[in-house]
Amino acid sequence: MQQQNPSEPGAHMRRELLSQPELWRRASRQAREENLLPHDGARVAVVGCGTSWFMAHSYAVARETGGRGLTDAFAASEAPDLVARGYDAVVAITRSGTTTEVLELLRRYRGRIPTTVLVGDVSSPATAAADAVVALPYADEQSVVQTRFATSALVYLLTSLGQDVEAAADEAARVLAEETPAVFLEAEQFTFLGTGWTVGLAHEAGLKMREAVQGWTESYPAMEYRHGPISIAAPGRVVWLLGDDVDGLSDDVAATEATFVGAGAHPLAALAGIHRIALDRALARGLDPDSPRSLTRSVILEG
Repeated sequence: MQQQNPSEPGAHMRRELLSQPELWRRASRQAREENLLPHDGARVAVVGCGTSWFMAHSYAVARETGGRGLTDAFAASEAPDLVARGYDAVVAITRSGTTTEVLELLRRYRGRIPTTVLVGDVSSPATAAADAVVALPYADEQSVVQTRFATSALVYLLTSLGQDVEAAADEAARVLAEETPAVFLEAEQFTFLGTGWTVGLAHEAGLKMREAVQGWTESYPAMEYRHGPISIAAPGRVVWLLGDDVDGLSDDVAATEATFVGAGAHPLAALAGIHRIALDRALARGLDPDSPRSLTRSVILEG
């Protein structure tokens, strides 16, 4: 990938997505050195907005299936009464630390449920609104389209569950060095699929394509895909599975003549590669993912 002038479209996103392998290693080291997350056995609600919500979903599934305790993920704007539901702790994810819905939730439960926030901007209001702060300033970003903060936050969370991400970082470095194949640049439509904790990654991949490329993109749990959504698969479209193989899925997609990308790369490395493809597709269409249509770096609602 060629170097870009900082003033050129997508220059921030390019620099930030390429830094992911290095930052994943840093976030993993930090997670091993700190003890800021809820203890094993605690009932935990994980909240976020947009990309952070999808990372919350991935962490919640990984934590619960890993035997660490009941864990649910909510969009901050749609979270139920967390006290009434009996949660022992809240984990919030926010790059900017200024997102209205996340701040309102943290303040609502202050003194009622212990809260931890993973945040990129450590000067933001979120740091004062939470009981504990996982500071990730080195992963903060200038691009509106989020890449490295989301994945670094998830790496921190997965490391806390005992997962080793070193191989994922090595593989991501290789994936990010590859040129984007023409089939992905020219594809009419993408569908991303996941299983277990990678369903959140599939939703994140879909969001990146919508934000950066303004393209028709969908995402589903892999086993749900054949319950209707496969009807849109066709020549010139891509179906991409992040995570474990699903029996018979590749054959079913092949019958539609869509391009199928199956399991192989570590899901986090695959996601980093999709970030790269989203950037390249955006630039090929004359778009600037650092400043996409109708979006800002943080959603701050007027009172």
